[in-house]
Amino acid sequence: MSETPVNIEGAVCAPPLTHNEQIVMGHGAGGRMSHQLIQKAFLSAFDNPALRAGDDAARLESDLHHTSNLAISTDAHVVTPLFFPGGDIGRLAVCGTVNDVAMLGAKPLYLTAGFILEEGLPMETLRRVVASMKAAAEEAGVQIVAGDTKVVQKGKADGLYITTAGVGVVRADVSIGGAQAKFGDVIILSGSIGDHGIAVLGARGELGFQSTIQSDVAPLNHLIDAMLDASNNIHVLRDPTRGGLATTLNEIATQSNVGILLDEKTIPVHPEVGAACEMLGFDPLYIANEGKLVTMVAREDAESVLQIMRATRYGEDAVIIGEVTAEPHGRVLLKTALGSTRVVDMLAGEMLPRIC
Repeated sequence: MSETPVNIEGAVCAPPLTHNEQIVMGHGAGGRMSHQLIQKAFLSAFDNPALRAGDDAARLESDLHHTSNLAISTDAHVVTPLFFPGGDIGRLAVCGTVNDVAMLGAKPLYLTAGFILEEGLPMETLRRVVASMKAAAEEAGVQIVAGDTKVVQKGKADGLYITTAGVGVVRADVSIGGAQAKFGDVIILSGSIGDHGIAVLGARGELGFQSTIQSDVAPLNHLIDAMLDASNNIHVLRDPTRGGLATTLNEIATQSNVGILLDEKTIPVHPEVGAACEMLGFDPLYIANEGKLVTMVAREDAESVLQIMRATRYGEDAVIIGEVTAEPHGRVLLKTALGSTRVVDMLAGEMLPRIC
């Protein structure tokens, strides 16, 4: 991490990375290249208000049975290896979609699942993945109600890919989204960052040392329910998955047209994750998480929400890591441990091999 003070007004951003002729791996990393791909290839074709909101799930009006708004999300899950410390592709698929729906303040209810199986996949591997999905769905309190299966030739997939979609009902008394951050909001993180990405790298034998790091993959909807029961002043919820905490906060700063100021000393990083990142030249702020959330809460409710989070299974290590500022619009700044301030930009391309 650079410790050089930054003059924001004079800062110059590097020109965007463009690959007009073909898709490259960086387009799937969740950072700036992913956003460019979405803007150019998808949003221009499918443009509508729900999609334009830019959240991980869409909030839809519904008169069905006179219910409140619906939240719907879809996701694709590709990871190597299929099983890693703390989780597997099946748990990842369920938890990832449950969390995307829950981040709008919705109660996830139903999932669908599509399986792309590679010829030669051991049947026992599929059984283990399905059993893991069942356990994760039961933990989250959702049902898997529909699905599809396709088989591709040997060598055409990494054993198994899973796509999921989820639907839930948004609480009537909440309005939560990436565009809802407000000046003065307190930023709370539910726990340490980077665990999932480093656990997957460790499972591939790419760390160069033995590690006990476990993936944090988990359903967060019950944690969110407890938070919403405690406060009507939660403005933003987001799980920092691909691109990590840094990219997620840049997305929110842009959506809400606010500034974000973080305190590096308060951001929890497991010592083994920190050591791995230092050895490999990675920044933990950009490493993927699959069981953490970041929330922006009105200052007057921040302490009570923090205490509620700490009383739950997946929020016991929650900490305040910063605040929402009026300026600079759309930028994230980090007050470093040495007292200087630097810009934390969105992930540009691909920093890690595919891990979610």
